[in-house]
Amino acid sequence: MADTPDISAAGDCPAARDYPFGVPDRLELDVIYRDLRRDEPVSRVRLPYGGEAWLAVRYDDVRTVLADPRFSRAAVVGADVPRQRPEIDNEASSILNMDPPEHTRLRRLVAKAFTARRVEQLRPRAEELTAHLLDGMRAAGSPADLMEHLAVPLPVTIICELLGVPPGDRSVFRAGADAALSTSSLTPGERRRARDDMIAYMAELIARRRTEPTDDLLGALVVARDEHDRLSEDELIGLGIGVLIAGHETTMNQIGNFTYQLLTRPGAADALRADPAAVAPAVEELLRFTPLGAGAGFPRIATEDLELGGVTICKGDAVLVAVHSANRDPAVFSDGDELVLDRSANPHVGFGHGPHHCLGAQLARMELQVAMGALLRGFPDLGLAVPAEDIEWKTGALVRGPKTLPVSWGDGA
Repeated sequence: MADTPDISAAGDCPAARDYPFGVPDRLELDVIYRDLRRDEPVSRVRLPYGGEAWLAVRYDDVRTVLADPRFSRAAVVGADVPRQRPEIDNEASSILNMDPPEHTRLRRLVAKAFTARRVEQLRPRAEELTAHLLDGMRAAGSPADLMEHLAVPLPVTIICELLGVPPGDRSVFRAGADAALSTSSLTPGERRRARDDMIAYMAELIARRRTEPTDDLLGALVVARDEHDRLSEDELIGLGIGVLIAGHETTMNQIGNFTYQLLTRPGAADALRADPAAVAPAVEELLRFTPLGAGAGFPRIATEDLELGGVTICKGDAVLVAVHSANRDPAVFSDGDELVLDRSANPHVGFGHGPHHCLGAQLARMELQVAMGALLRGFPDLGLAVPAEDIEWKTGALVRGPKTLPVSWGDGA
């Protein structure tokens, strides 16, 4: 590691807390975030690897870091930045590790597939698939695992059809997704092997597109590479992997998380069944309230000295943003620590903000609206099949979600 620059942060700084603050407790948000929002909105934290960083927890500061070009993602490549696992990020070809204009160039290649208009055209297919999956769950009988029957196959199938990936290959890219989001559930060697398998798999799909052209998103990206020279081969592979993983991972976990939230709050599910039009705003509120991440997001590096939240951030300092804390900021959200399903104004940052705002936000919204609406309407007496405290949650990962979510209905309720 001697040849790797250390840009974690330096200088005369206040004492740092260990971060993440502890093992996530289901979908609860650590009360430390509330205290920091009140007393120390930009504070020092120490991560398991790479040293110390600044942590921003208030809404306005989080949006600033996510949008201000003086906070760079590209600067993390190859650097010993604060992080939750030992590997150093060397993927310069990843869209996640780019700043504009390079980031903008790649984003434009896939953005048209995820516009609101294009996503609405996919809604009937999502509704058809959801109905089919719920019929299968009903036929399997109560109790059943919601993750197996709905939460995993719905977004996986949709993104596979959009990108042009055989859903039958799910085991390969699910292993890749688990590795990409692992912190301690896998060893560095296991993560590396899964990543290599995923790269080989995507390269094979791309080679197939070159001999058998298609009109799906992956086919369009191959044309952009081969005929228009708009991205490199590494960028093509990385973009394909990124779209595939991001296109199902968030929605998969949030279907389970949202169902858990509703079924553990008396009357919440019934309120949405009584008013189908309430599902869309309820999804937005669930996105705001439910902390998907197990900690703050990817670090950014300050490219010059600047002020943030009343403190001086020095050039080279690493800065993390806690979007789940920003989404509870009482300066923006009244009763922010409460789930208010009919909340009217809801400018949450659950999908990020600025240049790296989630490309698939509209797709995820649509899938969540379809899944939650159909599930609640189709199973009016749906409940958890086990006590809430017995549900097993993911551990050692960057995201939260139930490993399984046993639900029951009818005579099994």
